[in-house]
Amino acid sequence: MSSEQADGARVTTNPRPRDDVAFEDATDNNFVYEFGGPVGAAAMMVGFPVLMAYQFLCVYDNNGHFLGPSSLGDTGAWIGRMAHQYWDIAAPTWTGAGIYLGFTMYMVALAYVCPGPVMYGYKLPSLNGQRLAYKCNALWSWWVAVLTALALHFTGLFRLTQVIDNLGPIMTVAMLWSFFLAGAVYAITALRGKKHRASGNLVYDYCMGVCLNPRLGSLDLKLFTELRVPWPMLFFISLSCAFKQYEQLGYVTPELAFMVLAHWLYANACNKGEECVITSWDIFYELESWYLLFWNLAGVPFSYCYTSIYVLQNGPMGFSTAWNVMCFTLLLVGYFFWDTGNSQRNRFRMHWNNTLIKRNAFPQLPKSFIENAKFLQTRHGNKLLIDGWYAYVRKPHYTADLVMSLSWGLIAGFGSFFPYFYLTFFLIVLVHRVGRDDARCARKYGADWDLYMKTVPWKFVPYIY
Repeated sequence: MSSEQADGARVTTNPRPRDDVAFEDATDNNFVYEFGGPVGAAAMMVGFPVLMAYQFLCVYDNNGHFLGPSSLGDTGAWIGRMAHQYWDIAAPTWTGAGIYLGFTMYMVALAYVCPGPVMYGYKLPSLNGQRLAYKCNALWSWWVAVLTALALHFTGLFRLTQVIDNLGPIMTVAMLWSFFLAGAVYAITALRGKKHRASGNLVYDYCMGVCLNPRLGSLDLKLFTELRVPWPMLFFISLSCAFKQYEQLGYVTPELAFMVLAHWLYANACNKGEECVITSWDIFYELESWYLLFWNLAGVPFSYCYTSIYVLQNGPMGFSTAWNVMCFTLLLVGYFFWDTGNSQRNRFRMHWNNTLIKRNAFPQLPKSFIENAKFLQTRHGNKLLIDGWYAYVRKPHYTADLVMSLSWGLIAGFGSFFPYFYLTFFLIVLVHRVGRDDARCARKYGADWDLYMKTVPWKFVPYIY
C-alpha cells in the first residue's frame, strides 16, 4: 500500500481486483426505527392499499379526475360509496387470480429452468462471510415470457386485452398476495429462529421484515420479487392498453407507443442487468418485508401504469410532433444515463468483488464500464467510486430515473395529476432513501465519508443540489 493510501488521501486508480470486501457487522446489526416506528408501519400497511384503491377509481373509473365528497357532511357516505364502487369493479375474481398468480408461477418456473450464469454476492455478516449464489437467468425468463405472451395473444388463447379489462381484480389479488407472502416469510423465519434486525414489535417487524435472504432452493425470493414480477407486469399492462387501443381506434397513438417503449426499456434493463443487482443495497442489506413485497408485487405495476391507462381512456391526445419528440428525447437521454450510471457503479463493485463478467444482453451502451476507475479507499475496506458520472454527482442514476419519470408524465400532458404520481412519489422516496444512505454511510465510514462528500459534493445535479 502506498504512503498516500496509508495516511488518508486514499484516492487511487489501481485496477488490480482483490477479495477485500469488508464485513459489515456493526452496520448490519445496527437497529433504528424507520418510518415512524410501529405507528408509521401500521399507517403504511393501511394507507398504501387505500391510496392505490382510491387512485385506481380516479384513473380507471373517472378518466383521471379526483374524486371527493360533495361536502364535509357527506364524507362518511362518500367513503361508503367509494368502497362499494371499488368492490363492484375491483373485487378479486377467479379470472384476476388466474392472470396474476398464473403469471407469477410461470415466472417462478422459468427461474428454475432457464439458462444463465451463476454469480456470487457480497460476503454476508449474518452468514459469517459466506457469499450466496444467484442463478442470473432473468433475461432469458423475461424474453421467454414476452414471446409466450405474444404467442398467446395472436393465437387467441389468451388475449392480452384481458389484462386491462380485469385490471381491478388483478390489482386486488396482487395486494392480497403480498400480504400473504409477507406473513409467510415472517412466520417461517420466526419458527426457524432466524430473525434478523428484529425490533420485537410484531407490527413493525411484519412491515419492515426480519428475513434477509429468503430462498426456495436456488431461487432467491428477494431478487425474484424485485425484478421478475413488477417491471414485466408493468410492461404487460401497457402492452395490454396498446392492444386495447388498437381494437378501439385501429391504430396505436404516439402517447401509448411511448409508454410501451418506456416500460419495455425499464423492464428489459432490470432483467438484463440482474447480475449487477445482487451487489445493491436492496439485496445486500434490506430485509424481505411487507414493505418490499407490497411495493414490488402490487405498488410498482399497478401505481406506475396510470399514464398508460389515462392515455388509453383519453386518447388520441393530439399533441404536436415537437412535443412528442421532446418527450421521446427526454426518455432516451434519461435512459442512457440511468442504464450506464447503474452499470458503472455496479460493475465497479463487481470488478472488486471478483464477479465481473462480460455479457452481450441488448442493449449494451457505451460508458457502461470504467476502465481503471478512480475511487476513494476507505479504512473500512470498501471503495467509493469517484469516476465516470460519479465524479460529478453522488446519485446520477437517481437523477436520470427522475428525468425518465418526468417524461412519463409529460407525454400525457397536464390534464390530470395521476400521470405524474410516479414522479411525485419517486421523488419523495429518493429524498428519503438518500437521507438513509447518507446516515448509514456516515456511521460506517466516518471521516472517509466526510472526505467523499467533499470530493463529490453534489447529490443529484452539479452546482445545484
